[in-house]
Amino acid sequence: MQVPTFSVTTAKRTAKVAAAGFGVVAVFQLLLALGAPWGEAALGGYNEGTLPPELRVVSLVSMAVFLGAGFVVLGRAGHWGDRLSGAFRVGTWALAVILPLGALMNLASSSPWERFGWAPFTFLLAVATLVVARGRSHEHAQVHGGT
Repeated sequence: MQVPTFSVTTAKRTAKVAAAGFGVVAVFQLLLALGAPWGEAALGGYNEGTLPPELRVVSLVSMAVFLGAGFVVLGRAGHWGDRLSGAFRVGTWALAVILPLGALMNLASSSPWERFGWAPFTFLLAVATLVVARGRSHEHAQVHGGT
């Protein structure tokens, strides 16, 4: 069975959706780091209320990672031009491999927030990232004159 490739237009649109999804997670992590009382919805759900200081730092690092993920998928779809296209390609494929594992980890969590909220959300991000990874690259379309 051949895995389909997607047009540049589809990849660009999907990259915007994926980047918005990564943005949602980044904002959530920022709010946790600032003391939002949603500890049971993150990091395995072991912390009710506000996260302890060391886990707030983890949330800040997570926020940066998710912002970076959004930057990478947008880059893969050509939103930042042709610079670093190889790094964006590798990064998007890395995300396409890692995100399903994150969805499984959320599914295995004791937290209902993670099982029923973050697991499907992460799975949808994985699918969107795979579409971007399988999308025809911006530079390929320029060379071959297609979309």
